[in-house]
Amino acid sequence: MFSNSVPQFYKGRILKREMLESIRDYPRTLLDIYSQYDADGVLTGAEVTIGESDLTIAKGIVKHNGIVYVLDQAYQLPYKATGKETLLKIRFEEPEMIGDFVSHRSVVVLHEDTNLQPNELELGRFKLKAGARLRSDYQSFADLATEYNTFNVIHVRYAAYESSTVHPMIIRCFATELLKSGTSHVYDVSFAMQALNDGIVPRELLLHYIAQRIGGGYRPYTNVQIHKHLTRILDEARSGRRASGDIMRGGMQRIMVD
Repeated sequence: MFSNSVPQFYKGRILKREMLESIRDYPRTLLDIYSQYDADGVLTGAEVTIGESDLTIAKGIVKHNGIVYVLDQAYQLPYKATGKETLLKIRFEEPEMIGDFVSHRSVVVLHEDTNLQPNELELGRFKLKAGARLRSDYQSFADLATEYNTFNVIHVRYAAYESSTVHPMIIRCFATELLKSGTSHVYDVSFAMQALNDGIVPRELLLHYIAQRIGGGYRPYTNVQIHKHLTRILDEARSGRRASGDIMRGGMQRIMVD
């Protein structure tokens, strides 16, 4: 049965092992249950703030190989301009027995190797020119993919049901611009409303939306391909053109009979 047992610590009471075990196990059990159906990726938090010479990773929770890792205080990491693509990533270490604990540890690194290893999770990337300022104040949805001097989160995997999905900030940005475009397409409006309401959009929903909107059938697009297709949908929504392969449009259709 569902339950919620809270140990009570009072003066004069005997401190029992079960009481301590309850405190030890409850947070871990709660996290495991909460994320049991989620694929690997960022569960919550871990947003990156750009400083003049440091990157700050906010408190957050990530999942890797079914293990939940918690960052309980913000972490700063210095960066510099190299002109080369640099990845900010978490590198998960092998479990280690330390005293009475099995410790699952990780380190945060900046590395120019763009080939993500199986024990790594990306938090963003950038290509910073000497003398330029690294920024994350995106001017538009398309600006998210600007190559130089922009912190890019398109490749970041977010934990979602059964498979990872794209950064919720990307989805919010797309949905907001889509509604501002004045589109009346039934798929656009319903997708944007759900995206703004839910925050994290499952990958399956994203892929089905793109398939319906641009035609060509359902395909397992990468994060980069998803962003490109969403950019194309935005351009078409603003211009009022119909997406290629799309047989449905919002609004009433008129048929002229001679």
